[in-house]
Amino acid sequence: MDIRQLKYFVAVADARNFTRASELLHIAQPPLSRQIQLLEEELGVQLILRNSRPLRLTEAGRTFYEQALQIINRLDQLKTATRQIGLNQQRTLSIGFVASTLYGGLPMLVRKLRQHYPDVDIQLVELSSQQQFAALNSGRIDVGFGRVRGNDATVARTILREERLVLALPPDSPLAGESSRIPISAIEGQRLIVYPKEPRPSFADHVLSLLNDHAVRPAAVHEVREIQTALGLVAADSGMCVIPASARLRSDVHYRLIDDPRITSPIIMSHRLNDNAWYIPALKEMIAAMYAENPPWLDVEQVLFPGEALAGRPREAPAAKPPRQRKKES
Repeated sequence: MDIRQLKYFVAVADARNFTRASELLHIAQPPLSRQIQLLEEELGVQLILRNSRPLRLTEAGRTFYEQALQIINRLDQLKTATRQIGLNQQRTLSIGFVASTLYGGLPMLVRKLRQHYPDVDIQLVELSSQQQFAALNSGRIDVGFGRVRGNDATVARTILREERLVLALPPDSPLAGESSRIPISAIEGQRLIVYPKEPRPSFADHVLSLLNDHAVRPAAVHEVREIQTALGLVAADSGMCVIPASARLRSDVHYRLIDDPRITSPIIMSHRLNDNAWYIPALKEMIAAMYAENPPWLDVEQVLFPGEALAGRPREAPAAKPPRQRKKES
């Protein structure tokens, strides 16, 4: 079975007559009839009732007609889209992201992209940072926004900012009585909720690594799949959770900034090494412009800008250190 046979069958089904279909297809009737016969033999079912005038489709033929029509139309769409991209009539930008970036600058960045490049088809794909590295190499995405400092030599990384971390507390917790900064040692002996449960390494590993560096041992660690679940459990008094400052989502949870400027999680833009496509400088220029606007989510009390980023220019990220380099994710 091939696409030519599908088109032949659709033409006969539409015309309800072999002679008219052959004229429309500009082929002789015998070869057309033979192709339909070969199609029926391959499928093992009769598609057309030939003894009726006009021709009628069997029940199997009607089903096959609907599916064949979809395949032909999809193929036409594929040809059109490919030609448009080849002629530069339409461009596609696929962006991978981790969930927590939706609570910071990513939505604003995508809005600006759509405004400045209305002819670009912008596709957003939720992926962990580790998944983004593989997706960049396969071409599934063009750029990624994550929190893990990976070791993939084929991926270039730019640290956009270091985000301070906060401790999310149940409203009835004794630690929720104040709004001042809190030491990370306050987690000692407490029930801790971390996310995501998988894939790893992730933001969960980063938090656990920070606690280990400070010799802080929670009483129990509960792993969940996503930040929304983690905060819901905090609200239900099931434990406390460390989250990025921009991800303070629920009003029924109390938040306290961890009192150590070194306890942060980076926002990292990743792309293929030596990628000279138009979107790399465009994204960096837009991010610098966003920082200059000082939007509400960019709280200078809870964000650190590495190097030249203080002047609105993100800097290239250093290569991650093996294998004790902390892994970060959310």
